[in-house]
Amino acid sequence: MTIEAGRDDKDGTGAHSTRARAMRLLAMARTETLQAALAAMEPHPEVALVRGPETGLIMVRGRIGGGGDPFNLGEATVSRATVRLATGEIGHGQRLGTDREAARLSAIFDALAQRRETRGAVEALLAEIEAHIADEDRRKAEETAATRVDFFTMVRGDD
Repeated sequence: MTIEAGRDDKDGTGAHSTRARAMRLLAMARTETLQAALAAMEPHPEVALVRGPETGLIMVRGRIGGGGDPFNLGEATVSRATVRLATGEIGHGQRLGTDREAARLSAIFDALAQRRETRGAVEALLAEIEAHIADEDRRKAEETAATRVDFFTMVRGDD
């Protein structure tokens, strides 16, 4: 799946879901991974902050049973940033928590994904992030499986 520059419409082409996937992965990435990827970019992109990075609260809504009436579950801390590259592309980054640097870096990579010249590097970064998340999920599943208890019922002959 590739990132399409300037396409965030919902016309069935999948461009909207592709950018959403990229932003989801960037929001889940480790800050060190994003820093290393940006440091390795040549030439280093010229970036201007448009907004933030800043931290605030969002209201988390829930539904009983997944289909009931929505209700306000509580608040969550979120950090966000918006940047503009010297070439004009605007990127947005956000993540749960207070890591403003990670939000800024996510915004930079969102903007870089819109440029044909840097799209390949961003796709490689996204693949690396996706692999790291899959490895982490697999490791957690293995740890959980080690504590699993299987119960069985023995049938008694008195019934």
